[in-house]
Amino acid sequence: MSKVWYITGSSRGLGRNFVEAALSRGDRVAATARTTASLDDLVTAYGDALLPLELDVTDKPAVFDSVKQAKEHFGRLDVIVNNAGYTQIGAVEELSEQELRDQMETNLFGAVWVIQAALPHLRERRSGHIIQLSSVAGLVAMPLVGAYHASKWALEGLNEALAGEVAAFGVKVTIIEPDAFATRDGDNPLDYGHMAQMDPAYDELRQSLSATAQQPTGDPAAAAQALLTLADTDDPPLRVLFGHDFHPMIQQAYADRLTTWADWRDLSTQAHGPLGT
Repeated sequence: MSKVWYITGSSRGLGRNFVEAALSRGDRVAATARTTASLDDLVTAYGDALLPLELDVTDKPAVFDSVKQAKEHFGRLDVIVNNAGYTQIGAVEELSEQELRDQMETNLFGAVWVIQAALPHLRERRSGHIIQLSSVAGLVAMPLVGAYHASKWALEGLNEALAGEVAAFGVKVTIIEPDAFATRDGDNPLDYGHMAQMDPAYDELRQSLSATAQQPTGDPAAAAQALLTLADTDDPPLRVLFGHDFHPMIQQAYADRLTTWADWRDLSTQAHGPLGT
């Protein structure tokens, strides 16, 4: 049975590839973007199977209206893909309050509004799959993208809690953590995104990270096919990595955490205070 998708951030990159992959196999898609002109060729190719919707995910009423339009147009919703987001670049000291708030408004709150708008429809049908695009940046952190990490770590916790809340309604939740994909014009992750006003105190760190930055290698079209496989899985995972480049780094990061907690267990016990008698 074909699926009905609602995908945010569909104008380019992974989102655009997700839309194309779903349409190419006969599914129907409500695709949102700040501007939908980039989807005109897909409308020409697929007609009514694609519903392009202009949307800024930070506009809560507009999100709810968009989801309502999609449900009314297609009659149901099966897969919700929270993909919209951007990267705020800057050391924590460099970030303005507005930059940090804007990052959270789009990456975190925008996803929450989509979830809240879609869930009543999914619960009513007692089925559906919410897929959250997080990032390897939601698992480990590096300097100069603290705001982005904060938004992705928040999404990780939010969606893990959500999975436990909606399982009884037959709704599944999966968090996708992609590694580097060639989805932007610039290859260096410090060359794209929103840049905070730079403090010279961090210039040396910026230069060091820029020199060692990993080049995007993942194929967005392959990621889109993997998304289809995930959506068709009866028992999907809560978390799944898209790509393989960061596996060793993540494994080491989690091993280091366990080691540190074990090394400092005496202090942890001390912090607990006297045990009750």
